Amino acid sequence: MQRNFLDRRKAVIVGGSLGGLFAANLLLRSGWDVTVLERVPEELAGRGAGIVTHPELLEALIAAGVDVNDDIGVTVHSRITLNADGSLAGSHPLTQILTAWSKMYHVLRSALPDNCYRSGAVVDAVESFADHAEVTLSDNSKLRADLVVAADGFRSSIRQKYLPDVKLQYAGYIAWRGLVDERDLSPEAWGALFDKFAFCLPSGEQMLGYPVAGPGNSTEPGQRRYNFVWYRPTDEASTLRDLLTDASGNHYPTGIPPHLIRPDVLTDMREAARTLLAPPFAEVVEKTQKPLFQPIYDLEAAQLTFGRLVLLGDAAFVARPHCGMGVTKAAGDALQLARSLAEIDDIHAALADYERHRLQFGCAIVEHARHLGAYMQAQMKTPFEREMAEKYRTPDAVMRETAVAPTLQ
Repeated sequence: MQRNFLDRRKAVIVGGSLGGLFAANLLLRSGWDVTVLERVPEELAGRGAGIVTHPELLEALIAAGVDVNDDIGVTVHSRITLNADGSLAGSHPLTQILTAWSKMYHVLRSALPDNCYRSGAVVDAVESFADHAEVTLSDNSKLRADLVVAADGFRSSIRQKYLPDVKLQYAGYIAWRGLVDERDLSPEAWGALFDKFAFCLPSGEQMLGYPVAGPGNSTEPGQRRYNFVWYRPTDEASTLRDLLTDASGNHYPTGIPPHLIRPDVLTDMREAARTLLAPPFAEVVEKTQKPLFQPIYDLEAAQLTFGRLVLLGDAAFVARPHCGMGVTKAAGDALQLARSLAEIDDIHAALADYERHRLQFGCAIVEHARHLGAYMQAQMKTPFEREMAEKYRTPDAVMRETAVAPTLQ
């Protein structure tokens, strides 16, 4: 139901990354007035790395007003796994569109009017009342709305307030990530890796990579980048704490800013790449100028709605990246939220409908991602668990299931 101009409902969306932008664009096109509050004062466009697209993500982009055409990403038609010496361990036909975070941000931000987006807006509090919700900013100003959408990411302060017992659970391993311009790769590395989704499987680890849009979001050959993700088991009590500590001794429990990663950590990581990875992947790592890493977490919210407040995207569920569903899940959340609010006039009933649909889906995605990452997590557990998890690390299983939308019951 779309209301007339004088009766337009107002939504405040906390978080101006991809989930928040999906929600803002979809609600705006459903007749809502929307205000996006992003705490970071500068543009987010240069952040992020690779994203695997799925049909639901493309559906959400179209519904959000984005022109989805051939330059939305780079299309590949096959997957390969390389042995440590660079020889081919296996291949699998699969067509997918692979894009970049910066590309997604650009198209979604461009679709949203500038007056709907506020950078440098720090939220101090969110309250829900019977007939409205209220957001208090750090300058003590207040925004009144009919609905508040918490899209403030996996560290969501809003979730922490309303679900204080729901904590991030470390999975036992980290993911190194990075991008390298395709023109910087040797002909040998380019030929081995580009135009396909590639894997390498050192014992207890997993390396994967694929081409994405390059600087300026170009998908033209010669102007693209290669995106890699390298999963490595890491003990939480000792090694992880050291990796998350900068040269001044400051510790960052859930993730260290990339520019503060110590030089010795980067040196050790590149040396490991030369020792463990197929030569084309080792070259990708060596030539990546600004690698970063993230501890891998699981998180499941037990509830998504709190009066006129709703959790969306990573604020609600954090799934390991193996299924490549993080952005797609956030887009699906936003689609369902806009659909429920359009079909059900009573806002509380609409949010209950949203929660009913997305709570079960979020739990299923988190569980599926645990399954795909089992053998890496198992390196930190018992020999029996390692033996059982090893069943899920064959090249065929990895190529067939990684970053593929699961069939959920």
